[in-house]
Amino acid sequence: MHLATIHTGAGHTRAAVRGSDADDWTLLAESDAGVLIAHPDWRDRVDRALADPGSERVSAAGSELAAPIPRPAKIVCCGLNYHDHIVETGRDVPEYPTLFAKFADTLTGPTADLVIAGSEKVDWEAELVVVVGAPIRHASRAQAEAAILGYTVANDVSCRDWQARTLQWFQGKAWDRTTPLGPVVVTADAISPTDGLSIQCEIDGDTVQHSNTRELVFDAADLVAYVSQFTELGPGDLILTGTPGGVGLGATPPRWLRDGQVLTTTIAGIGTLTNTLRISQLAPAHEPEDPA
Repeated sequence: MHLATIHTGAGHTRAAVRGSDADDWTLLAESDAGVLIAHPDWRDRVDRALADPGSERVSAAGSELAAPIPRPAKIVCCGLNYHDHIVETGRDVPEYPTLFAKFADTLTGPTADLVIAGSEKVDWEAELVVVVGAPIRHASRAQAEAAILGYTVANDVSCRDWQARTLQWFQGKAWDRTTPLGPVVVTADAISPTDGLSIQCEIDGDTVQHSNTRELVFDAADLVAYVSQFTELGPGDLILTGTPGGVGLGATPPRWLRDGQVLTTTIAGIGTLTNTLRISQLAPAHEPEDPA
């Protein structure tokens, strides 16, 4: 099953659902997929809507998708979690996940422009995202796996010059509306990253990252279980699972995104993000007039 959030005009959106092979989306009453899955009976709501011939439906081909979960309560990100990325950074395989957080307003849509002003070292990070589907705390691996609703795609676009200012990564990772998410959430009964999903990132058609989710050091269930030991997770919370090798920081010399370049992020079985970079310098600060 695919879940999505669809633009319906005039700033409005609707949650939508379709079968994996369906051509049409069935619209639901909720404003987005995050609101939908917050209902304990959301699957019953979906089943009724799919079975109802009077449900409103729109063509998948003509639909503009938004970020499927636009306002998660928690976004937890894992760094250094692909073996090939660890090699290119020259670090040891970690004993525990390396975690940091994002705010909900870092998220943006699967085809949105990414506007960044004030950074000269903008990098790319294709990532598999876990969508939590049930409240979970102090979970075992088996409990964590059962609590996973599904998976989506993100690109953890990073401002490396800001990230390198201190030992903490947060300031390079939490820029507003720079993390595209989507295009859909594929439910866990339809896809399994442990089976191995191809993950790829392109810049203007040039492949810069190509790996497989089998390369994850800590897989989806590992991360959900680990995070749940220190904070309760709930429906719609997101965990970004890390990026494979091939980031700009790891190139010789380092390579940074330029204004107007198109960033394409794909995970097999889920879908593709296509985002254009709009990178500019901050306007100079306004100098107050001399009262004299």
